[in-house]
Amino acid sequence: MNNPATILIIDDLAVARASMNAVLQGEGYHLVFAENGLSGIAQALELLPDTILLDVMMPDMDGFEVCRQIRANPL
Repeated sequence: MNNPATILIIDDLAVARASMNAVLQGEGYHLVFAENGLSGIAQALELLPDTILLDVMMPDMDGFEVCRQIRANPL
């Protein structure tokens, strides 16, 4: 039996996370959510998701910085 692909969704807006959940929940993916950049980075390094859907405009740490930090980690 194959494990479902894990998608990490990082977005500060609850409505955006809920929208992505509504679109993807029936497609067989394992969905994981983070509401800010720091939490998203921690989850990305812990889970090593197959895909990350990342909001660019977030307070404190924007999506570009989140992406830079995740990409800088060799995992």
